[in-house]
Amino acid sequence: MLVKISQHLKKLAQKSPAVKKQFFPSLKENIISEKALIDPLLEDIYRKTKGLVHKYPRRVLIELTMNCASYCRFCTRRRMVSDIKRGKIGLVDIKKIIDYLKKHPKIDETIFSGGDPLTVPRLLTTALNKIVVLPQIKKLRLHTRVPVSRPGLITKDILCLFEKINKKKPLYLSVHFEHPDELTPQTIKAIKALRQTGVILLSQSVFLKGINNSYPILKKLFTKLSDLGIRPYYIYHCDLVKGAEHFIVPIEKEIKIMTKLRKNISGIAFPFHLIDTPNGAGKIPLPLDFWKFSPARFRDFKNKLIKMY
Repeated sequence: MLVKISQHLKKLAQKSPAVKKQFFPSLKENIISEKALIDPLLEDIYRKTKGLVHKYPRRVLIELTMNCASYCRFCTRRRMVSDIKRGKIGLVDIKKIIDYLKKHPKIDETIFSGGDPLTVPRLLTTALNKIVVLPQIKKLRLHTRVPVSRPGLITKDILCLFEKINKKKPLYLSVHFEHPDELTPQTIKAIKALRQTGVILLSQSVFLKGINNSYPILKKLFTKLSDLGIRPYYIYHCDLVKGAEHFIVPIEKEIKIMTKLRKNISGIAFPFHLIDTPNGAGKIPLPLDFWKFSPARFRDFKNKLIKMY
C-alpha cells in the first residue's frame, strides 16, 4: 500500500501522535499472521461490474475511485486503495451500474465509498444525478474522510450538489473519525457547512490500539461529534486485514470501554459496536457487559459460527 498524506494531516501529525500513527507507515505492517486476510469482507466475489459490489439484498456499494485524500494504514481495502488505475471508472462504467440497478428493482439504497468519492467530484456529481432520479432508490449514503484528511475539498460546488440531492432523496453522509485531535478548526468549519445543506450526518470509527482504545478519548470524541450535530453511528472492531493487525484491540477491552461509555454519555452520542464478520455475512453488534456471553465466538446473519480466537 502506498503512502499518501495531505498537507493538512502532515501539519496536524506534528503535534498529534494519534494522527501520525494512523497515516504514517510502520514496520509493524510487515508482521502478518496466518489468520490475516487480504479481503476479509469477501467484497471481491460480490463485484457485479466495475465499481459495483452487491453483497446485501437491498443495497449496493459503489466505488467511484480507489483514491483517497490520504491513506489510512488500517484500511480494510488495502488490497485496492491507492491502486488508482485499477479502480478508475468512467461514464461507461456508470451506465453499467445504472443498468444493473434497473435490472434489480429490490435495491433501494446506494452507498458511495471506495477510496473516497469526494476526491472525484465530477464523477460523483454525474453518478448522484443519475441515481437519485431512479424511482427504486429511496436513500443514498456517502462515506468519506475528506472533512478530516483534506477539508478544503468541501467546496461550494460539493455543498450545492449535496443540497440539491438531499431535496430529492435523503442523503446520509458518514464521516470517518478516530480521535478528537482530528476535530480541527478547518474540519469543524467543513462540518458546519455540510450541516447547512440538510444532509444527515453520521460518523464511523474503528477501535485502534494505541490511538483511541481508551474511555476518555472516545468519550471526548463521541460527545464532541454529537455536539456538532453528527450522530455517532458505528465503531468497528478492526478487521483482520493483512498489514493492519497491530491496530487490533482485544474485544474484551473494547466491550469494557463501550460499557463504561453507555453508562456515562448521552444515548445520541453512543454508536453501535460491531464486528464486520470475517469471511461471514454482515455487521454483528456486540453485547455490553450487562449481559453474560462469550466474545470468543458468535453467529452471523446466516447462522454461520464465527470463531474469533
